[in-house]
Amino acid sequence: MHLVGIICEYNPFHNGHLYHLKKIKELYPNSLIILVLNSLFTQRGEISILSLSTKSKIALEYGVDIVLELPIIFGTQSADTFALKSIEILNYFQVDTIIFGSETNDLTTLENIAIKQLAPNYNQEVKKYLKEKNNYPTALAKALDSDFDFNNPNDLLGISYIKAIKQLNLNMKYECIKRTSSYHDLKSTNKIVSASNIRNKFKNQKNINKYLPSKVKDELKNINEDLLFTLLKYKINTCDNLEIYLDVDEGIENRIKKVINSSKNMEDLIMKIKSKRYTYNKIRRMLIHILLDFKKSDNLNKIEYIKILGFNQKGQDYLNKIKKEINISLNQIPSSNTFKLEQKATIIYDLLTNSNEQKFLIANKPIIK
Repeated sequence: MHLVGIICEYNPFHNGHLYHLKKIKELYPNSLIILVLNSLFTQRGEISILSLSTKSKIALEYGVDIVLELPIIFGTQSADTFALKSIEILNYFQVDTIIFGSETNDLTTLENIAIKQLAPNYNQEVKKYLKEKNNYPTALAKALDSDFDFNNPNDLLGISYIKAIKQLNLNMKYECIKRTSSYHDLKSTNKIVSASNIRNKFKNQKNINKYLPSKVKDELKNINEDLLFTLLKYKINTCDNLEIYLDVDEGIENRIKKVINSSKNMEDLIMKIKSKRYTYNKIRRMLIHILLDFKKSDNLNKIEYIKILGFNQKGQDYLNKIKKEINISLNQIPSSNTFKLEQKATIIYDLLTNSNEQKFLIANKPIIK
């Protein structure tokens, strides 16, 4: 039996994710699928429009066997950290193959780029090209002497997954499935469109029924954007030293302080801070870390426990078989930094979405299908 790992955010779960799961089952009919699921706040600093409990239920409904949580502290960081911690979690459960979506579907190229990025001088080369006023994707391409398109988010994550496997020296295979939609396309009305397209249509109150399974559409959450900005504005104005927060570096805190009170909303604030060096997504992650009170002094490296969000019978049988071999706690540790950060984030998520995810967090009971 193949143990297939996937890493997803499901913001929201849509027809493209159904396609992904279907292709995995075609490739490996007897596989057990283990999902590492990002939580309430995403890798790009977005607030999830599906709650964690709902995402877990939907994943089990549509073919995942075991759902594991990626802690918010890791799920809201750079692609490399997001990937590394996700791969570490999958490795605890002895996954032998990960399968991810890809715009290019060119595994050889992705692998070659991953190897080059692991070279000792690579980061210095990127910094050199950033100092020459190139934007971040251009600096990445120049550092590699490559014409590869570094604006494709799935390919970038795929490269990060491959790097993580090589860094950890794992005997884990990786495969990709051709992505059928573009992350940057917000206008397409095909049956399979990107999650960003769906979020954009949902925010503008357009009909999105054709893009989602029927069980998903009624579970979508509206984000209180005004409250989001009010909370963030308060936090920034009442903090004497923003540099204590994760990703707030190189004097960017001064620019944030300078423009916060003249900004109309979160989007306006991001655009006033944005530069060639600081991408939109990096700034949004930075602001979410300020909002959620994620500090550089918090434990940002160690996985303290792995939370099992849910499983079906097949998944339960596997867990019973290997649980003695998993050398980490499978229960929340309330005294840990990870759990304390989860609590903060869940309280804010509930305020922004009028949800009750604190109940799911505190209950600490997996969903059983």
